[in-house]
Amino acid sequence: IYLPDGNGLEIFTLLNKLNKDIPVIVITAYATEPTRKQATLLGAFDYFSKPFNLNELRKTIEKALTSNEKPPISRVRKEGVLTDNLIGKSTIMQEIFTTVQKVALTDATVLIQGESGTGKELIARAIHFASKRSNKPFLTINCGAMPEQLLESELFGYMQGAFTGAIKNKKGLFEEAEGGSLFLDEIGEMPLTMQVKLLRVLQENTIRRIGSNREIEVDVRIICATNKDLESMVHKGTFREDLFYRINVVPIYVPPLRKRKEDIPLLVKYFTEKFCERSNLPMKKFSKSALEKLINYDWPGNVRELKNIVERTITLSIKDEITEYDIPPLKSPTLSKNTTFFDLDNVEIPPEGIELEHTLDEIRKAFMKKALELTDGKQVEAAKLLKMPIRSFRYYLKKLGIKN
Repeated sequence: IYLPDGNGLEIFTLLNKLNKDIPVIVITAYATEPTRKQATLLGAFDYFSKPFNLNELRKTIEKALTSNEKPPISRVRKEGVLTDNLIGKSTIMQEIFTTVQKVALTDATVLIQGESGTGKELIARAIHFASKRSNKPFLTINCGAMPEQLLESELFGYMQGAFTGAIKNKKGLFEEAEGGSLFLDEIGEMPLTMQVKLLRVLQENTIRRIGSNREIEVDVRIICATNKDLESMVHKGTFREDLFYRINVVPIYVPPLRKRKEDIPLLVKYFTEKFCERSNLPMKKFSKSALEKLINYDWPGNVRELKNIVERTITLSIKDEITEYDIPPLKSPTLSKNTTFFDLDNVEIPPEGIELEHTLDEIRKAFMKKALELTDGKQVEAAKLLKMPIRSFRYYLKKLGIKN
């Protein structure tokens, strides 16, 4: 770091500009916490202080040469990118990026909240790989994807003979993630009895395998995520209040894509370049009208849905410039905030024509489904919302195959 004619971390910055994919290992006789943090933020693969163990260095180099980790935060933030799929120049996303950088320097427990498809796991990964734990495991588990007993054995492990089928001792994820991070996805789905056990781990930093009386110390950073309103669940008694405050040390709310539409062009460009490069396709471009179509959609599936639409469009299109007519049908039309209906003065018909009746049916179907959603499935109220006679409403329910 301290060289006769300059600073090693400045060379690191220059190297990033020359080739962003080269992993960098910092070795210094002047190891300090500020320089370690700075190197981490620049994206250093590892940081050694002299004297160091040569075998450990060899192993680290081997890992670095086969590493597929994401680009360093400080470089890609200038491009509006924090990590793959986690992109945005909007004010709210830039605030999230700043929070990620700050919290990565600590071991604080993080709770990431937001709708499905907004990139909660990507934020968790960004926190881990920007932290001092980046060369240790990052393990994930979906708390709502398995029964309680299986979840307990996955998290804490078990001893041979603890239950039928336990033919040997097995480490749980807390032990496997030693020194690293454990991402608990959909924590709101965790049963109350398991919440108690997780709370104990957070308080004591120890776990106990199923069938064992021995306490095992663990050093694991916990990052949680949920698409549920945990505060509301606390009031209802379906989520423990003490656990909520334990995991909500640093809250991060990820907004839905419809709340940051200014990021859509950047996301489209990023996904297009990534997909064309990965598929060895000529680079394609979305036209202004195509981007407007994507911007005017509400994206209930958020960034995940946008990525799928971009890839599908590129796969099916043979043209270099993609127009709005090349984009596959989206789930539902989106209305302008300042209008009560479509802009009939700017109707466009593609050269190949359209099936008008089918298009009108699709529009009717989308509005009827939305009305039912807004009225909790009450047909009479939904019909009133659309100013339709209830008999006509029920007729089209049947005709269009709308399940209610």
